[in-house]
Amino acid sequence: MRVRFGTLTVMRLFYLLGLIAVTAMAGPLKFSSGETRAHLIELYSSEGCSSCPPAEAWLGGLRDAPGLWRDFVPVAFHVNYWDRLGWPDRFARKEFTARQYAYAHEWRSGSVYTPEFVLDGEEWRAAFGRNPPPASAEKAGVLTVDYAEDGVCRVHFALSGDYAVNVALLGAGIRSNVRAGENQGRDLRHDFVVLAWKTAELSGGTAELSLPKSAEKGIGRQALAVWICRPGELAPVQATGGWLE
Repeated sequence: MRVRFGTLTVMRLFYLLGLIAVTAMAGPLKFSSGETRAHLIELYSSEGCSSCPPAEAWLGGLRDAPGLWRDFVPVAFHVNYWDRLGWPDRFARKEFTARQYAYAHEWRSGSVYTPEFVLDGEEWRAAFGRNPPPASAEKAGVLTVDYAEDGVCRVHFALSGDYAVNVALLGAGIRSNVRAGENQGRDLRHDFVVLAWKTAELSGGTAELSLPKSAEKGIGRQALAVWICRPGELAPVQATGGWLE
């Protein structure tokens, strides 16, 4: 008995076979630093702060900078202490505020403020109107990360010793129409916003973490930021990251 296949049926068959092959070959995304240190740029911001939009715009301008992810890794932590002004920032988390207060304690400062930039663990007041920091020549060890579709991150750091890893899921191309507070009536844009953040200590130079997927709507792009530090310290030793696409 002969079975005849129409042209359309054959095309569908080839399409399905190709789809299966691509799915089978698809693996985790891999991100890797070089041997030299990549800068970690942190911005502490809030949708309830009228001084923050220019800082957010500067950080967002790094999207097209040639050194992105290779020479520097940007992250924006939204803090919650300005929510009392009438506009609860949907990206603010108490743990992000706690991180900023931990910096203030380390620097023996009696207060925190927004917008605040931190470069490699040090207060960075020179960020506005400047280019990204120049590439570092400091040797810091290679940091590699495998990111699977289910959110599992497998981290490896080449240097021996005691280290901890920070992994952050970032959102970019985000628009917020603020309807109360100091920014009432403004359409804000955010990039490199921390949506989820986890830490873990390395064991034998490796660690595995699982990041929850964000339920926030209107996220244009997502990225991963990963940095290594000494246990109990905030200043990064090495960083890497990239777009999740």
